[in-house]
Amino acid sequence: MGLIIIAGVIALFILIFAVAGFKIVQQSDVVIIERLGKYSRTLNSGINIIWPIIDKPRDITWRYIVEGMDEQKHIRFKQRSKIDLRETVYDFPKQNVITKDNVNIQINALLYFQIMDPVRATYEIENLPDAIEKLTQTTLRNVIGELELDESLSSRDTINTKLRTILDDATNKWGVKVNRVELQDIAPPADIMQAMEKQMRAERDRRASVLEAEGQKRAKILEAEGIKESEITKAEGEKQSDILKAEGQAQARIKTAEAEAEAIKLITSAINTKNGDPINYIIATKYIETLQEMVSGKDNKTIYMPFEATGVLSSLGGIKEMLNQK
Repeated sequence: MGLIIIAGVIALFILIFAVAGFKIVQQSDVVIIERLGKYSRTLNSGINIIWPIIDKPRDITWRYIVEGMDEQKHIRFKQRSKIDLRETVYDFPKQNVITKDNVNIQINALLYFQIMDPVRATYEIENLPDAIEKLTQTTLRNVIGELELDESLSSRDTINTKLRTILDDATNKWGVKVNRVELQDIAPPADIMQAMEKQMRAERDRRASVLEAEGQKRAKILEAEGIKESEITKAEGEKQSDILKAEGQAQARIKTAEAEAEAIKLITSAINTKNGDPINYIIATKYIETLQEMVSGKDNKTIYMPFEATGVLSSLGGIKEMLNQK
């Protein structure tokens, strides 16, 4: 019975030893194995076998965020043996940062990083999450301290790129790759916010006034150009009208003159055949037409006496003689 008990104990010990030697590592995780306190090898995902007692996983410090009773997030650190090779995001709490123009603002940031070399991440730094957090905070203070408030609010992309470059260079020794840094929120003090709102409101009012003035100026210019074009068009029309009217009057005078010349020619021809004087006939005719126009008005009681009555009578006599000859 004693031998059976001893054999059972040995078998149980071997079973426990064998079970303890099997290590199953999940995908994207690795485990650092130390043999007698010295680095031995890195266990990748899958089934691995180690020597219990002499081989031991190395614990590392990892960062956790715990929801508190006061609805605030609290950061906790915990020891664990597995190293996660996936990209990890750290949400840093708000911190006070002073800008170049001595404005105290609050900034919280997000950091995306990935462990590329688990051995260096384990042995080159004592507390990797805490070191990354402190490095990010100090680097953020240095970068923001070189910028004024307006630049800090309007140059987030520049700040993110500069932070990522500095942190990536600094954490390269730890086997960490910083992929991205994002500023979540930049909160200036309340009095600065009020002053900025007033400034923005004044700037918008100024832009509105400028736009309104430019619109009025443009409207007046267009109105003046319209009036100018209208006057030019009107003047051109009046010019063309005067030209056409003058041409019409000239043509009418020419036609009238031609008709009168033709009439005079016929009268002269007719009178010359009878040995008469055509000039007296024409003068008498014009004289009679003028007298008719002078006395043609209604209720006209004025009596007109020609200055040279004898000349007129002689002209009338000439007309009578011509009519008798005809």
